Amino acid sequence: MPLSIRLYFLMKYMSGWFATLNRCTFGGFFRMLAKTKNTSSPRASLDLRALLLTPTVGPLIALMLACLFFSTQSDRFFSGQNFSLIVQQTVVVGALAIGQTIVILTGGIDLSNGFIMAFASMIMTKTAVDNGVNPVIAIVLGITIAGLFGLANGLLITRFKLPPFIVTLGMLNIAFAVTRLYTIKSVNNLPDVQTFLGETFKLGETSVTYGSIVMFVLFAIVWFVLRETAIGRHIYAVGDNPEAARLSGISVERILLIVYTTAGVFYGIAAVLLIARTASGDPQAGQSSNLESITAVVLGGTSLFGGRGNVLGSLIGALIVSVFRNGLQLMRVDSLYQVLITGILVILAVAVDQFSQRVKS
Repeated sequence: MPLSIRLYFLMKYMSGWFATLNRCTFGGFFRMLAKTKNTSSPRASLDLRALLLTPTVGPLIALMLACLFFSTQSDRFFSGQNFSLIVQQTVVVGALAIGQTIVILTGGIDLSNGFIMAFASMIMTKTAVDNGVNPVIAIVLGITIAGLFGLANGLLITRFKLPPFIVTLGMLNIAFAVTRLYTIKSVNNLPDVQTFLGETFKLGETSVTYGSIVMFVLFAIVWFVLRETAIGRHIYAVGDNPEAARLSGISVERILLIVYTTAGVFYGIAAVLLIARTASGDPQAGQSSNLESITAVVLGGTSLFGGRGNVLGSLIGALIVSVFRNGLQLMRVDSLYQVLITGILVILAVAVDQFSQRVKS
């Protein structure tokens, strides 16, 4: 397929994202650029600088360039079924990245999310299959336990003033241990209710999983909460300057408890998506999911210093990782190079974040 045609289809696929992000996160940047005729004026320079410093712009451009590059390397890349596969490979890390994003926005970090997800998934599957618990109740139980892990993280951070890195590192080991104590065997033959989100429906000639739709809905809900509600603005305020937030009347401890508990709930939802995708409960799952979720958040432009970023950027960051892995697999590149490139992307993203922080100051 000629490059020009591939570029046309790329723009067609991505135009909807541009329109949405333009309305939601870019603050009318494209309209701003259309009005800016004299780029040498101070106003134009300021507008262009604001555009370039917007956290979501760079990741979106990187995603489009990656799609364009891999489309020139493989005719299979630009197909609806392959794009559906990319999204399917993103759903679990995407759900984890939502929880990770709101934690990092407050200036914290969560290293325990992958292991909390693994434990929740084993609770859901083992209680339903081995103990005969209603599968819906088993799912609710697993999500509740994941939320309690998040609450424990929040209590240790707020009441004992412990660093989030240390608390969640310790919780990682606890979640790992209790999972192995609970079971070391995989659980198969799951009830249909627990695998439903892994089922597909036809969108044209492309098969799309219900789990993919759930992931996009979750991102939309969290985006709305962060952007349009008071608690969302409080989360940004706490991450930007917790002392100033406290002096302005915001209960910093309450916000952190809500954030870490909510993040735990999202890890439980990620467990639901995981068992639906794999149709099994695996105690070995989630070994590297914590790093993958952090990678998605950082690539999406959320600052590790807190107070700056967007959950839609985390979605783009997760898609970037999936696009690179998918594209390199189609090119038959060794998996070690996939890890290498992902590491380089993370370092570049953090370097850009550091640079933008210095420019702002």
